[in-house]
Amino acid sequence: MKKKRVMALVLSCIMAGSLVACGGGGANQTASEPAAPAQTEEAEEPAEAPAAEESEAEAPAAEEGTAAQAADITLWTYPIGSWGDSAVVDGLIANFNAVYPDIHVTVEYLDYTNGDDQINTAIEGNQAPDIVLEGPERLVANWGARGLMVDLADLWTDEAKSSIYESVQNACEGNDGVFYEYPLCMTAHTMAINRDIFEKADALQYLDEENRTWTTEGFQKAVQAVYDSGQANVGAVYCSGQGGDQGTRALVNNLYGGTFTNAEHTQYTANSAENIKALELLKSMDGINFDASIAGGDEINMFCNGTFAMAFCWNVSQEKNNLENINFEVLPMAFPSDSGDPQLCGGIWGFGIFDNGDAAKIEAAKTFIDFMANDEKQAVESVKASNYWPVKDLGNIYEGDELMTEYAKFVEYMGDYYQVVGGWAEARTAWWNMLQQIGSGADVTTAVEEFVTTANAAAAAQ
Repeated sequence: MKKKRVMALVLSCIMAGSLVACGGGGANQTASEPAAPAQTEEAEEPAEAPAAEESEAEAPAAEEGTAAQAADITLWTYPIGSWGDSAVVDGLIANFNAVYPDIHVTVEYLDYTNGDDQINTAIEGNQAPDIVLEGPERLVANWGARGLMVDLADLWTDEAKSSIYESVQNACEGNDGVFYEYPLCMTAHTMAINRDIFEKADALQYLDEENRTWTTEGFQKAVQAVYDSGQANVGAVYCSGQGGDQGTRALVNNLYGGTFTNAEHTQYTANSAENIKALELLKSMDGINFDASIAGGDEINMFCNGTFAMAFCWNVSQEKNNLENINFEVLPMAFPSDSGDPQLCGGIWGFGIFDNGDAAKIEAAKTFIDFMANDEKQAVESVKASNYWPVKDLGNIYEGDELMTEYAKFVEYMGDYYQVVGGWAEARTAWWNMLQQIGSGADVTTAVEEFVTTANAAAAAQ
């Protein structure tokens, strides 16, 4: 795979130092106040970030030849870091309007509880937003595959293709060869443990704290040690809904080296012997419970308040968001694997444009995306606002932050970005239904085969 080149480039611009300082200020008019932080984090999706510090970067100076466009466009943004914070987004748009004063951007802030319903309702009413900030699961595999999105080929210039990591390019391109997304940022999802509890239980001996990895055998021994120390709820396979499902998928796939889809991203393969073995192991472990009453966001809260000793729904944003709620040392970890070589789920976020039939608005939307993602100064501020890492080498944009430096090491463990298979929405629902069945006592093999049948039927129908 092209991953080695990608990770070398990512790490070269991260490891010199790290941190997020998000843009702020400005006075752009928004369509509504940002939605309250959702209690349930959606799988691939990052959590909403706390208000960011105001950026010291000045808005770019107005350039000649930028006044030719005039349009009113809408941007609907899921809470990608501080892109869910109106103060930060106002500042970013103020930078844009300093160069393009005649393109007026109205913003709608979505969350992962109702955001999809809001967009689907808008689509049905022929009032879809012009621009959406989200990931390939929606922009490419869902709305793009349904023929609702604009072809962004003119943004994907030769320069863009040579600078954006190839694995990211692949995720932004549909099976029909059309680019439905122009990417901005990326991250690697992890799990985390309560280091204080693990240390007290003498369980740290079973993991590689320096590299943040552990084997499946080490995971089993560590969980048993924590359980025997009196911590009844070590961790939970949460499954009340799809929120946080990137964590349960990564857990199952890593334990014995299983896969979720084939390499071509055309078929679901979760019924492998490796995955069945992994689910049977989790079902048998003391301290690991299949919990149909909680989803990823609930698990995060229960980890932060000490109810659980580990969390499977985690990344750098979770720690940033919950710093004031945690009174123990968080140790982010890669998922345990039989080989010791973890494959983490990644997140990619960028812009897509709904085809609303207005050529002027489409061109204005492309201008907005090009500025936010490609302008030499603005791209840095746009990525910083996400609390994640750039999809191309922007140099050392995160300097001096210990937390970002700590999490940067997980980027090298990123595996295949498979979340673009057809029928993705149906597969996600079928996944948590399967976990609920297993938790209720169903035969693991039977439940997994039912999941794969449902998911592949949805993929074939798309």
